[in-house]
Amino acid sequence: MCLLLGAAGVGKTLLVKRLQKLSSGDGKGDLGDPPPTRPTVGTNLTDIVAHRKITIRELGGCMSPIWSSYYGNCHSLLFVMDASNPTQLSASCVLLLGLLSAEELAKASVLILFNKIDLPCYMTVEEMKSLIRLPDIMACAKQKVTTAEISARDGTGLAAVLLWLQEQHKSSG
Repeated sequence: MCLLLGAAGVGKTLLVKRLQKLSSGDGKGDLGDPPPTRPTVGTNLTDIVAHRKITIRELGGCMSPIWSSYYGNCHSLLFVMDASNPTQLSASCVLLLGLLSAEELAKASVLILFNKIDLPCYMTVEEMKSLIRLPDIMACAKQKVTTAEISARDGTGLAAVLLWLQEQHKSSG
């Protein structure tokens, strides 16, 4: 099981829809126009095939107080941050720190996704890493933490996310 988490409005639903579409084809070609999305209230389960079936459980950002109820059986974690919203960065950092300190997630691999890099006002990875002191956070984390820049809207970086998922779920579901 892969958990897909992040603050409200960071693009989790669009990301999982795009990953599902990308994995259903040959991994190439046009993703088309972004599908419509609504804020997730509750949870969505989506199966993605990346050489094997991987179930992604997306939890709404408004559910963060009870995310820990879903940590069991989590093999990997996708944590999405909005690269175009500097005012939300500190709240996202607090959520990330909570996840990385959770004992149940100590063995999960973590991919931090800086989303919305297609917008003209996005912050670079270097700026975000510096603002939230990500190198210090990663040095103290029990998990293996990786970062990537993506745009769920235009598809930038999504093939690499699928490869990461495939790698993390090679031997376990």
